[in-house]
Amino acid sequence: MISLTQLCEKMGDALRPINGDAVARVSLTGVHISELDDPTPYLEGGELLLTTGIPLAGEPESVREYVTRLAARGVIALGLGLGAGTDDVPGELDAACADAGLILLVVPEGIPFMHISRAYWDLVGKTEQADLAASLSLQTSLTQAATRPEAVAAVVKVLSKALGGWAVYLPADGSAETYWPPAESRILPELREETARLGLAGTHSAATFPLQGMDVIEYSIIANRRTAGFLAVCAGRPLRKADRQLMLTGCMLLAVTAQREWQLTRANSILSSTATTLVLSGFVDAARLVAADLTGSPLAERVQLLAVRGENLEALSNAELAEQVSALLAGEPVAWLGDSIRRSRLRSMDGGLCYLILESPAGSGREDAVAVAAAATAGSGAAAAAAAAVTVSRRPGRPARFAAALGRPMPLSQVAGSLGDLRRACELAPTGHLATGASLLDPRTAEWVAQLTDYRRADLVGTVKSYIRHQGQWEVAARELGLHRNSLRHRIGIVTKLINADLDDPDVSANLWLALRSVDSSSAG
Repeated sequence: MISLTQLCEKMGDALRPINGDAVARVSLTGVHISELDDPTPYLEGGELLLTTGIPLAGEPESVREYVTRLAARGVIALGLGLGAGTDDVPGELDAACADAGLILLVVPEGIPFMHISRAYWDLVGKTEQADLAASLSLQTSLTQAATRPEAVAAVVKVLSKALGGWAVYLPADGSAETYWPPAESRILPELREETARLGLAGTHSAATFPLQGMDVIEYSIIANRRTAGFLAVCAGRPLRKADRQLMLTGCMLLAVTAQREWQLTRANSILSSTATTLVLSGFVDAARLVAADLTGSPLAERVQLLAVRGENLEALSNAELAEQVSALLAGEPVAWLGDSIRRSRLRSMDGGLCYLILESPAGSGREDAVAVAAAATAGSGAAAAAAAAVTVSRRPGRPARFAAALGRPMPLSQVAGSLGDLRRACELAPTGHLATGASLLDPRTAEWVAQLTDYRRADLVGTVKSYIRHQGQWEVAARELGLHRNSLRHRIGIVTKLINADLDDPDVSANLWLALRSVDSSSAG
């Protein structure tokens, strides 16, 4: 909008207030010329009306009525041209304009009204060009933002700054929102509720609604006939036509970004499935070559294999799968297992089961915690604990729709050999349970148990159980066994020689713990 101040500044002395004061900065909708006694039927409000004074030739009362009609119509200012019909500003006109709040301007003799009208439209043209340039600049900024690595965050930030308010992108899958500026996180809870209430999913539509005293516009973002998310915008000023075009451009770029991410996810899924299938088939070197294109880094050499049985597994993301598997397990290992599933880049489907290769950091001990927790949750009196899969009951209140089996930590090269046992354990596991246990143990475990139970000079089974239970704490284990610490050290030394393995190795201790749970130490030795 062009202001009256801009027009007066452009015209200089050719359009000036009668009293010489500064002109109020009010917006003009146009410049109109009329000599009618009542021009209001041809006016919309917001204009500067120019006249030579012909309508002012009557009595003072008619002058006041004329001014009142103009003010009631919303005319901003009255410009009186001198020289054609009057040489001075009538006092009654000055008083009537002051009373009605109508700005009174003077056009000196010899200044054509067309000059004022042309000056106004010249200003309009320059303003529109400036707006167009600004709009193109913002459109360019939006397009550049969509090419950055964090495209969604960049687009949201550009929109927020351009509109002087805030912008939020809400993914349709319920993952974390992207918003700008950071302080506007306060509106997220109410915005989520309103988005769910509106039900824009699957529609090419927009909605407006009040939120914390502000007007919000929300668009659905559709890519490839799927709802990718929702863009909510709150401007800090009245919206212009260019602003709405900018928001539509933002929606289009977010849709393109979503489509690009889906395509990348699909391509990565194909690579992931190929690499995983190669590992499960024993072609580890080939899998390393494929995985290099997927992860850009070498495959972990120490891993665990997870098999999952359930409904619609192909459609679940790793994050959703992590939630479902974690729901099968209670206690400390939940977080580790869930995080490992989310981070896994190696996943494939075969025979109705979903397989994931989980990275297992050497020496951390966390990977074995799942197996130990499985045995503890199953109950110490289970007679078949060493002969069949141990199961962990799901957490209370969660629907039983999935079952899973988790293999022991092993080198990548041994995964193919463990596949058959893991598949059987997963197929036999009751729905709502995570299986691990003897069927998944190190093949050496059976020999270790036999050597310990056959030893007759001391109770090595009870000694090893106590030692593992107390995580290698000599004093505590010796006190529980009623032995001197040196005697305990002597027994552990015998165990180490018999099984030719180190009890402080997490792989050894976890496998022995599970295998020895059903062995009665009183009958051993």
